Amino acid sequence: MGGTSKGERRRQELVTAAAALLRSGGFDAVRHRAVAERAGLPLASTTYYFSSLEELVTAAVERTGRDELAEIRAQLDALPDGVLSTDELVELVLDQLIGPESRAGGLDAALLRYERLVGAGRRPYLAPLMRRLRDEFDGLIAEILSRAGRPRDPVAVRDLVSLVDGAVVSALIEADPDPRAAGREVLLRTLRPDGGRRPTGAEP
Repeated sequence: MGGTSKGERRRQELVTAAAALLRSGGFDAVRHRAVAERAGLPLASTTYYFSSLEELVTAAVERTGRDELAEIRAQLDALPDGVLSTDELVELVLDQLIGPESRAGGLDAALLRYERLVGAGRRPYLAPLMRRLRDEFDGLIAEILSRAGRPRDPVAVRDLVSLVDGAVVSALIEADPDPRAAGREVLLRTLRPDGGRRPTGAEP
């Protein structure tokens, strides 16, 4: 359905609206009526172009993931040629995992991102897409690390992501007003050449 150029444009308008709702309000915000209203299209258009709410949600998740990848890719490509500094590396990885909007601080941006990820896990139909997106996200993080002269194999990249995720989730549980700072701290500690260990005999 929607094979014509007009039909495809309408479908993409609905996907764009659904993705915006997903990013701002999570899965509960993606409903046929809300998507149609945001897109400025008749309610019937959502059921015409999408056979089920699951199909619409899947399209929204994929668009959101692709947009987030493109945002970080654009940031990486805009940096001058050469080796990334540690600060550039850390902030790009945090943008990838928590979102650029988390740079402003506060709980909301990080909460929305992680609630969405956990919510995807409660929807088995999203599992194949989430695996593909995770591989692409990890691949971009690996590229960022390589640009900073700190290459990691896929297992090490996944371990690094897990460490940052764990730190951020712990901060969210404790209602830390700046969960990004928690992710930054563990990332810097992990990336230090000495692994964050103090020299023997150093003061605690």
